[in-house]
Amino acid sequence: MPEGARPARGTVLGFDFGLARIGVAVGEYETARANALTTITAEAAQARFAAIEALIAEWRPVHLVVGLPLSDDGSAQARTPRCRRFANQLNGRYSLPVTLVDERFSSTEAEAQLTNAGRTRWQDRKPVLDAAAARIILQHYLDGP
Repeated sequence: MPEGARPARGTVLGFDFGLARIGVAVGEYETARANALTTITAEAAQARFAAIEALIAEWRPVHLVVGLPLSDDGSAQARTPRCRRFANQLNGRYSLPVTLVDERFSSTEAEAQLTNAGRTRWQDRKPVLDAAAARIILQHYLDGP
């Protein structure tokens, strides 16, 4: 498949990478819809990748998407290199194509959506916020060209 080309079918996993948590979403090329899946809360890299490996074994994705943190003006920020490294590690470990997607405002959008859905208390939003942000990142990818 040529670089940049999308498969016509298959599952895609999306990640909102963070130092404390990694939000995960799942989507399908056929439906072009993303859904929040889970949040990985393990701190140790080995445990994080074990959880990711289990998700890959379960969902059998054909592609991975990682949200790329950028400043409001589109420039790199402090977390950008770590996120790129995480994307490279995913590609190296699982031999799956990985696409980086601008994640600006995904957490803010996720907060608003969760609040509008009735999760008005921060304690109710926090456990699902990262997975909701991953869903938004993956949906932006699926909606793209």
